[in-house]
Amino acid sequence: MSGLSAISIWIIPSFIFIILLIATWKKVPTYEAFTDGAKEGVNLSFSIIPYLVGMLVSIKVFRESGALDFFIDALRPLFALFYIPTEILPLALIRPLSGNGALGMTSDLIATYGPDSFIGRLASTMQGSTDTTFYVLTVYFGAVGIKKMGDALKVGLSADVIGIIASIIIVRLVFL
Repeated sequence: MSGLSAISIWIIPSFIFIILLIATWKKVPTYEAFTDGAKEGVNLSFSIIPYLVGMLVSIKVFRESGALDFFIDALRPLFALFYIPTEILPLALIRPLSGNGALGMTSDLIATYGPDSFIGRLASTMQGSTDTTFYVLTVYFGAVGIKKMGDALKVGLSADVIGIIASIIIVRLVFL
């Protein structure tokens, strides 16, 4: 085992030990603090469930209603002008909504077109260049009771659009 491997194995247990040591030195009741935190975590998990269910149902309705296919067909001529494959559009639309849904789409694209194809490389790059904006806003903002999230939504979606555009440009420059 190399030195770096040994460090990586022991860093988290050491960090926890140091925290417990400092807490004991400062006379903090560590076990009680831990159990109180665990209780809060369980309560937070239950408060997040309605937001998750709402988000997942909306994604399923969007896909199953045919709205996604209609949207793709409407944008096909625009994408053709810039030589962007429309097969990637569902991933670009779902990625801000659901990480698992986007991962499933990425896997399907790679299985269909291959990992070394333009679409496979673009899907992989796009998967790593964007975030699940709506998931983050729904779950985390909802958990702490923040109702006004307009600016965060604008910034998050702007970052997603920039990530998608940058993915297309970079994959086109590097792999074509």
